[in-house]
Amino acid sequence: MDKNAANFDSEAEKQGPCNYGPVLTVNGKNPDTVLVNETYNDPGATATLIDGTAISVSTDTSQINTSTVGSFEIHYSASNEYGSATATRSVYVIIGQGNWLGNWTCTHNCDPILFPLSQDPVIIAGASETEIVIDNMFNLIGGSVNGTLDDQIITIPQQTVDITLGEIILEGSGAMSNSGNQIVIDYDFENTTPLIGGLGSCTVVYDK
Repeated sequence: MDKNAANFDSEAEKQGPCNYGPVLTVNGKNPDTVLVNETYNDPGATATLIDGTAISVSTDTSQINTSTVGSFEIHYSASNEYGSATATRSVYVIIGQGNWLGNWTCTHNCDPILFPLSQDPVIIAGASETEIVIDNMFNLIGGSVNGTLDDQIITIPQQTVDITLGEIILEGSGAMSNSGNQIVIDYDFENTTPLIGGLGSCTVVYDK
């Protein structure tokens, strides 16, 4: 007679005790999220009979892969002699602040005079969770460049870095890889240093 029971029969009449299959409840958030390259801790699921008796739940987490951005599922099931029940949790592996903070190395095809990049930049947090600051941007002078990282898309708005004898005016755009350990940015720039300055563009690859 219980509409939640696996063996519910709308035509049944309540004349005596009924036997029921299990009811599954997914614990925690559903859907849930985890940062790429972090370990996902499954909150699990519980299965009970109508009288509150708990029964065991089988869990299949074989689809979960946190090494890349994507959408995955965890499957739960429980059964007894009167029926069975199944449930699913969706897990989204995403890029977040924890992926881009830290020390990086960079390789590039930039002119070493016009755009003298440091090989060991540090990316730190800005004023919000989506704002990034590339610190120690250039050789000798250091410098910081601000940008935003929306999901995997990075935007460097036009800004100016003082290099003592002149300025570097730059802007750029790019993306972070699905694995969360590489950022590629295409820069356009102008170096205003007298005699040696000029315009240029180049691609920078940051690896973590």
